[in-house]
Amino acid sequence: MSEDLATSALRECGKLGAQYAEFRHERVGAASYSLKNGVVESSEETSSEGISVRVITRGGSGFASTNVLSRKSAVEAARTAFALARSAGKQNREPVEFTSEASYLVNYEVRQRRPLADLTSDDRIGFLLSLDKAALSSGVALPMRYLAVGDWTKAKFFENTEGTRVKSTIPRIHLFYAIAATEGGASQQFMFQFGNAGGWEFTEAWGAREKIREQALTLKRVLTRAKPAPRDPVDVVVGPYVSGIASHESCGHPSEADRIMGREAAQAGESFIDLTMLGSWIGSEEATVVDDPSLPNSYGHYLFDDEGVKSGPRALYLGGKINTLLHNRQTAKAVGLDHSNGSSRAEGYDDEPIVRMGNTYVAPGDHTFVELVEDVKDGVYIKDFMEWNIDDKRYNQKYVGTEAYRIRNGEVKEAIKNPILELTTPAFWSAIDARAKDVDYFAATCGKGDPMQGAPVHMGGPHMRLRNIRLGGATK
Repeated sequence: MSEDLATSALRECGKLGAQYAEFRHERVGAASYSLKNGVVESSEETSSEGISVRVITRGGSGFASTNVLSRKSAVEAARTAFALARSAGKQNREPVEFTSEASYLVNYEVRQRRPLADLTSDDRIGFLLSLDKAALSSGVALPMRYLAVGDWTKAKFFENTEGTRVKSTIPRIHLFYAIAATEGGASQQFMFQFGNAGGWEFTEAWGAREKIREQALTLKRVLTRAKPAPRDPVDVVVGPYVSGIASHESCGHPSEADRIMGREAAQAGESFIDLTMLGSWIGSEEATVVDDPSLPNSYGHYLFDDEGVKSGPRALYLGGKINTLLHNRQTAKAVGLDHSNGSSRAEGYDDEPIVRMGNTYVAPGDHTFVELVEDVKDGVYIKDFMEWNIDDKRYNQKYVGTEAYRIRNGEVKEAIKNPILELTTPAFWSAIDARAKDVDYFAATCGKGDPMQGAPVHMGGPHMRLRNIRLGGATK
């Protein structure tokens, strides 16, 4: 059916005189279940299906979608997209143009060892109940425990007037939890998200039961034994959870070309990066950040983007320099590049593709965690964080640690309470003097656009060492 609808839509675009046209058909089946303090709070199973057409003609771009799957509707969507493109072209100061790209005929699927289609509601709820039981087994007072598991499978067909046809089937699964502990009138909280492209097998691979139990014990340790952060500058070792959020927020987002060119200004902000900064220093030679949607089974996995462009790794920061940006076909053409780097994604069939990250992470180094710590005389190890924020240009950032410890003479010692890592983006990446070999990832849903689109992503990195940092959260 997809091929027939695509043929009808693209043939109509040709008759109308479109310079370029593309067609997408998506079918999604999804399930989500949540548990709050041991009680099922929500359960939902949904499905959606529809098509969209995008047209470039006479300097304008037009997009139209419908959930009526008929040749007549496909032709009507093509006509609407063409009319919108023609109208936009009359208003645009700069014509919309796309890069030339290779054509592909591809059909790929992410395999599942435990297919999501075989799951029952009891499977999902039973999994959440086992996690809640694991959290309570810690013996910690946890007045708030929220757990949610969700999965969806998206079957997609893409075709354009340049000869590309891409079929894909990608199942995804994720787990989110948030817990809060109390002790003596004080409280601490923590949240985390797992996610992968694949089947139910990942619920065991995550080790979530052990993770949530350990995190509950950590919150109690912070409440009962943690000391204030040191006042004087210290060396800081951060864990993959911290290096990951920094890679996403202070490298990935400011590297989005549409943000740099002003499209996101009224929605999610701008960027401290401008086009003249490519090749300029952003940090030390240890600052290398990669975005790679092609990572197998990653939460942000895709092999071809929603413009039919093949994905792959792109080094956004490389050896301390701003190396490349995330592009779709329009932004790449606008800055004089020959090709897009496959960064165009849409949340659903009725969303226009926009520039997005896939899986953003700090590249591994050549040290072990022990070696990073051994070379610290006086410092702090910030394993993870409970809170973060960053300004609209992605320049000033702040991360509040949850599990953190003092480092003395190369050894990890007593717990530190909520150290605050607050510094500019260049200061953060410039302070790094060593990276470990280990790389770990966590999942997130990245929001962008108007109307808002959520994209599944991975972020991560290795342990990293930052020199001479003044932390917030110290005693006065």
